[in-house]
Amino acid sequence: MRRAGAVGLDVIALTDHDTQAGHQEARAALPDGLALVSGMELSCRLGDRSVHLLAYRTDPADEPLAAECRKISAARLVRGRAMVDRLRELGAEVSWPQVTNIAAGGEVGRPHIARAMVAAGIVERPEQAFTPEWLGAGGRAHVTKYAPEPVRAIALIRAAGGVAVLAHPGAPGRGARIPDDVIAGLAGAGLAGVEVAHPDHDPAQRKRLAGLAGDLGLIQSGGSDDHGDLTGHRLGCDTTEPAEFERLMALATSPARGTGPGAR
Repeated sequence: MRRAGAVGLDVIALTDHDTQAGHQEARAALPDGLALVSGMELSCRLGDRSVHLLAYRTDPADEPLAAECRKISAARLVRGRAMVDRLRELGAEVSWPQVTNIAAGGEVGRPHIARAMVAAGIVERPEQAFTPEWLGAGGRAHVTKYAPEPVRAIALIRAAGGVAVLAHPGAPGRGARIPDDVIAGLAGAGLAGVEVAHPDHDPAQRKRLAGLAGDLGLIQSGGSDDHGDLTGHRLGCDTTEPAEFERLMALATSPARGTGPGAR
């Protein structure tokens, strides 16, 4: 939150994977002039394709959505342990305590395992772990996990009073790019927006997604997808235009409000 204020942002959304656990701490750390929008990034699966949905302004007291997040989190732990076991079978000396220490009490995911691999000298940089040799989709140490289908996840988000936005649909290295017809189908199921401005989207992807969002009447959002040291501190590198932000906020119906100046 301090870094967000330092780079001049006036609004920030916290969207950890499958949890809203950090929001209270984030609210307590808000500097003057910065508003916080509650959110999370919900892990989904469409066939063999990984899909991520940004869920903004959902009611944290909504039990069906909370239960789904608990189910995803439990599966994530099982998957994480299984991937560590596979790495050890491949001769990569990574331990589960190392991974959980890196996660620091948060949701355990592949990025934490990748960092442990760097610390163990198996790869030089975290991104080198996301290959077929190691943790990439279909890789030697990759393990799939439970995740809801996007249509069901969109329904859960909307029932919890939130707004569903498709995260980084044109990003390479996040599974195959999501085709236009799939995005159109999700729009028909209640998807409200598409993340157009993202560090992993090149100019051609941004132009394609902006055109598609315009055709479908979807909100065009943007964000840094900042993961601290893993991605480099890049808060503010991509943002949502004010008019699109207002459209997004207007669709939320839950009592979960933003915090800070300009929040509702």
